[in-house]
Order: sequence, then structure tokens, then C-alpha cells
Amino acid sequence: MERLDNPIQRYAWGSTTAIPALLGQPPDGGPQAELWLGTHPSAPSKLRGGGTLEEFITQTPQRLLGDASFERFGARLPFLLKVLAAGQPLSLQAHPSLAQAQAGFAREEAAGIPLGAPQRNYKDTNHKPEIICALSEFQALCGFRKTKDSVRLLTALGLDTSVLERQGLRSFFEHVMTLPGEAQGGLVDQLVDAARGRPAPGYEKECQLVLRLAALYPRDIGIVGALLLNLVTLQPGEALYLGAGNLHAYLEGTGVELMANSDNVLRGGLTPKHVDVPELLSVLSFADGPPEVLRAVGGAEAIYVTPAPDFCLSRILLGEKSVTLRSRGAQLLLVVDGEVKVKGEVLKRGASVFIGADEGAVAVSGRGLVFRATAGIS
Repeated sequence: MERLDNPIQRYAWGSTTAIPALLGQPPDGGPQAELWLGTHPSAPSKLRGGGTLEEFITQTPQRLLGDASFERFGARLPFLLKVLAAGQPLSLQAHPSLAQAQAGFAREEAAGIPLGAPQRNYKDTNHKPEIICALSEFQALCGFRKTKDSVRLLTALGLDTSVLERQGLRSFFEHVMTLPGEAQGGLVDQLVDAARGRPAPGYEKECQLVLRLAALYPRDIGIVGALLLNLVTLQPGEALYLGAGNLHAYLEGTGVELMANSDNVLRGGLTPKHVDVPELLSVLSFADGPPEVLRAVGGAEAIYVTPAPDFCLSRILLGEKSVTLRSRGAQLLLVVDGEVKVKGEVLKRGASVFIGADEGAVAVSGRGLVFRATAGIS
């Protein structure tokens, strides 16, 4: 078992308090958006004894990852665990499938676009399915709402929905997102005026969202795109699974996020970062309808069931009894509340460890809440 020191990503949308509170550190006044636990080359975890987790696994990958993971994913940890703390909305975004990521990465490599270039879409060859589990009340936009509901909302706000009604969701979204610059700004201005002047009955939350986004990103066409998505509020312990092509944006709150080991993001707006609408359109799924809110299933170790083979997230609530975690290959444990003991070592709130597959079943005791990340195959 190895104690981890994990890097913090200081994106502008990050909370200034949530991650410091988890780690028991004073805020420094700057945004702290994500705490990364894993081996992604952009920001790998470090071991207390020196070196990175990536370097440690590379020494004996099959022993540490387990046979099933090694055979399926090779000599790398297939998942990336994060604590995500959003003080402001994230970009309107989606992630590619495995085939799309491989093709996109090869295309940008052939074009000679440096990995660190701001206009680079594909940082690696992997897909990025993900699950976000709320630690606090968590607001998100996730997937397209039913088309008929979007027609009612946009009509109530005075927007022209003829393309949406006659040609469907895909055509309408593409039409709006590819309007000339001044036409985009005019459409957003119209929407903001409607939201400010006469909030549509039953759509007060959506009108508030328009005004909030417009204050952060004036005349950004992503505001119109955001209105086409389901507005979801998760309570602590509830989760969303986002597969390839799911258009989404996290708005506010703190959560534990687990994903395939990738940093591929295609953005459509609501960000100062690189936006590539044509590439986003090429990967989007236009399935519409409300997303499924997931709840963990099981006893003391309750699992969030998803179709992703790369990862499995479970939530361990400890009280009177210890819990024995059967081996599912390599694992990361993150303590988010209380104080627990693992293999005789006391772990307080914010502490995390890597446990190799060769260590077998592990007993966890104490009082607290622990999240466990493993591969989705065993």
C-alpha cells in the first residue's frame, strides 16, 4: 500500500474553499478546481517515498494491476479518480468514443499540432466515459432534454423553433452553433432580454441559468445550447454516468469523479479555452430524454453500476463494523469524511492510497466515508 500526494488543477472555474477543506489546508485565495488521483501524464500522483505512481506501476505492471486489467488495458492504470469542485460553470463539452479518440489523436499528430497547444483537441488516444458522484448538492446540465420540452421552453422565451420542429434536434443544434458571429450574439441577446424581462412561467430556473451564464460569458452561443440540456440537481451520494457523446456542463458543487484515463475534451462554448464546434458535432449523441440518476447498490460497500469496463466506483460508509474489500485488481481509496484504518495505517479526511492487486483482500475499519476506484473488470 502506498500513500499518495495528489496534484491540484487550478482552473478558473474552481472553488476556492472545497478542496482545501477536504485536505485540511487553509484556502490560498485562488481557485482549486480538481484533485487528480492516478497516472495521467499531465498530472500523475506522487508517492510519499518518492517518484510518481506511474513510475511505480511501470516497474511490475501485471503484479500491481492484476491479470484481467493487464490483459485488457495493458501496463497502465485504466482509470483516473478526481475530486471536482466547481465554483462556476464548466464549459459545454462532450468526450469522444475510443475509435473517435484514436482517429482524432492520429489526425492531430499528423498535422504536427503540439500536445500542449491550446488548439489541440485530442491529448491522448483514449475515450473518457465518466461518473460524477455528489459530495455536496451538485448542479449539472446533462444530455439533451426531450425535443418537445425544448420547443415549449424556447417558444416561451420567444425564440424561433421552426428548424427544431421541422428538421429535428441535430439540425437545430448545428444551425444555432454555426451561426455567423454577430447572429450568434443577437440570438443570445434576445434570449437574455426574454429571461430578464418576462421569465416564462414554470421555467424560472432556466431563466436564472441564462442570466448567470450571460454574466460570465456575454453573447456566448453556448448559452442557447445549454438550454437544450436537462438541468439536474444531485443530492450527496447521487451520481450521473456520462458516456461518449453526452453533451454536458457541470454548474456548481463538489463531487467525486471517476473516468477512463484520458483528458480528451471537445468544447462548444462557455469557456475561454479552445472551442471546436465542428469537431464537437462529429462526436455528439443526439438521443434526448432525462438522464438516469444513479444510487449505489449494495451493503457497506455500495457500487455505482455503469457499463464502463475501465472503472468501477464504490462508496464505503464505515461505522461499527469493519469492511473487507475483495480484490478487483489495483485500487485507489480516498477518504472524504471521518478517520479510517487500512492495513494498520490511519487515514484521515483527504488522505488517499494506492493498493496493488497482489495485496488481495483488504480490511477497512473506523468511522467515515471512503470512495474506492477499481477497474470495471475483475
